[in-house]
Amino acid sequence: MKAYTHNLNSRALTALVVASVACLSPLSSWAQIQSKTGQPVSSSSKQPAPAPKGLAKVEADPEKEDDFYKLISLPVPEDIILEVGGMATLPDGSLAICTRRGEVWIVSNPYISGTERPTYKRFASGLHEPLGLAYKDGDIYVTQRSELTRLRDTDGDGRADSYDKIFSWPLSGNYHEYSYGPTFLPNGNMLVTLNVGWSNSLGHGVSLVPWRGWTLEITPDGKMMPFAAGMRSPAGYGMNAAGDFFYTENQGDWVGSGRISRVEKGDFLGNAESLRWTGLPGSPLKLKKDEVPNTGEPLYDVAKRVPALKAPAVWLPHGILGISTSGFMSDNTNGKFGPFANQVFVGDQGQSILSRVDFEKVKGEYQGVVFPFREGFSSGVLRMAWGHDASMFVGMTSRGWSSTGKELYSLQRVVWTGRTPFEMKTIHAMPDGFEIEFTAPVDPELAANPESYKVTGFNYKYHATYGSPVINRGGCPIRGIVVSKDGLKARLVIDSLRLGYIHEITTPGVRSATGRALLHNVGYYTLNNIPDGEKLAIAAAAPKHDHSDMAMASTSSAPPVSTKSTSPKGKPVTKAGAAKTAVSSAAKRVTEMPASWGEPDYTITIGTKPGLKFAPEQFQVKAGSKVRVVFNNEDDMLHNFVVVTPGTAVQVGELAMKLGLEGQEKNYIPQSDKVLHHTNLLQPNTNETIYFIAPDKPGDYTYECSVPGHFYVMQGKMKVVK
Repeated sequence: MKAYTHNLNSRALTALVVASVACLSPLSSWAQIQSKTGQPVSSSSKQPAPAPKGLAKVEADPEKEDDFYKLISLPVPEDIILEVGGMATLPDGSLAICTRRGEVWIVSNPYISGTERPTYKRFASGLHEPLGLAYKDGDIYVTQRSELTRLRDTDGDGRADSYDKIFSWPLSGNYHEYSYGPTFLPNGNMLVTLNVGWSNSLGHGVSLVPWRGWTLEITPDGKMMPFAAGMRSPAGYGMNAAGDFFYTENQGDWVGSGRISRVEKGDFLGNAESLRWTGLPGSPLKLKKDEVPNTGEPLYDVAKRVPALKAPAVWLPHGILGISTSGFMSDNTNGKFGPFANQVFVGDQGQSILSRVDFEKVKGEYQGVVFPFREGFSSGVLRMAWGHDASMFVGMTSRGWSSTGKELYSLQRVVWTGRTPFEMKTIHAMPDGFEIEFTAPVDPELAANPESYKVTGFNYKYHATYGSPVINRGGCPIRGIVVSKDGLKARLVIDSLRLGYIHEITTPGVRSATGRALLHNVGYYTLNNIPDGEKLAIAAAAPKHDHSDMAMASTSSAPPVSTKSTSPKGKPVTKAGAAKTAVSSAAKRVTEMPASWGEPDYTITIGTKPGLKFAPEQFQVKAGSKVRVVFNNEDDMLHNFVVVTPGTAVQVGELAMKLGLEGQEKNYIPQSDKVLHHTNLLQPNTNETIYFIAPDKPGDYTYECSVPGHFYVMQGKMKVVK
């Protein structure tokens, strides 16, 4: 095979470098999305919440992520489709990148500094969708769909001439049988992680051939030992600073939300489909699928009765910190990337973001906190690698797995500017609450005020159904706060903490000693164990009337709203009539044909296609006509169908995203007059029919899926004509 090398055009490169240095902005940042749509951006990193009533206000413009961590895009030649599946840094500082198209590229001079120009040389081709790559002792290892392969350049010409199979596993041909890795263990063996398949007819994951949904340990000479079971879509993997292996999981069946778990031999991580193979030789597990309760209790509670089941170390709230959890990488830069040494960065493919995670061990088990870190990547984040200059390379892809970043693929660098953001550096569990550590001293008066904080506990259902709404949500009263003398810590004594629950800790009123607002004012701590130790002697606060807690209780226990939409005389409920009903949104979701209709003027059947697409993506009706829409969710994720007023799709989607912990519970339907008609949030392989009168005013009305991350790309057009 002939070596394939690209040198970028000098003039094009010079223009790009100048633009990168001058602007240092992402290709598809939130700010650019705002400028294109004309709608305000909803993001904690852009507009910190105002201080509570009576607390000091911040007069300066809010700081932005870009002030501290710049995104620099690397140019990619037009004839290279760099859909990144795996990435590793080589000893000389260049990058090895495998692509979903089956190629491996070596990117030399990727730092874009001075007169250096990136060059791309094809090292290997003909692979089967490799989604992981590692380098060791002069060789490149890739995980294809059915094989762990070693690529070796024996004659030193810069391209692989030896493709050696280390170990292979069976495939059924199911499209969802992705494979990831490898991760090298200290003993020289490798771990690979394997997706389960997906059945549209069954509406859930399936393990059709041995070891789907497992982690496998493989020796360099090709011996395989089953390691752990229960994975659904283990796209992210790696070691933390202590050398323990973790993987990241995506929402789906048996997975209420994205999560991160430590994996040890013999663990069952939750997805019951993989247990089909526990009777095979070498399995470290004997657990069977019918022994896994499908009750909808929190996973932590079920794990008490199923000893092999391991609770996650950290949960990532769905739609808030991502929708498709991906790459996992520990910060080993010794502070050269900012104040987060030994913490972990986790990618999200769907929302094109990075989150920041800090683990701690309590009573021998991992738990910890996750914070927002960086948004605005130009495509779907899948892999990260450290450069020799302590910048972070981020490899992306969106084909088939659409993302908020609009590019089909991308390669970007995250570069620390040297400025330290004012952040919650970490949160630690304490015997009586939490201790927040900050990156800079806080204003002691504001930090000691309970009104500066809010703590909410919540959980997800552990069941075979796809995903889960937030359940058992409730406030955690703050009894008292002690701020350290140096101003870097605030210890919160908190009531009503619950084991196995995620605790949302928001700090809208905290300011630094110099008046800075926090860059991100929220963290999510997964509390698996409460540490031993001395509790602070703070008396319980007198109970007070908490309207927010009452609202939480009412939304969690309220019965479903009736969707019948005819008046007592059988006439369709008009827009004016709907406004007078107790729940105005009921008329926007009409699931029974009004008796006065006779027959609809139009019946439109809407399906879904891979890549966050509707099918069809356009239909036409007459103004004022009677329309029946049959929405079939044929995808392998949750979707809804929402008709909105012209030009408001992104605005409605961002309102849905602002629902936060209530989002899935409310079907991601915000209370807004811009929402005209909608279905509920549908499970895979389910459908719903709605009825509505087309608008009287002709125009192009968008229909969208308003799920966070989906609404930017999953849109269609309802053309209303006279």
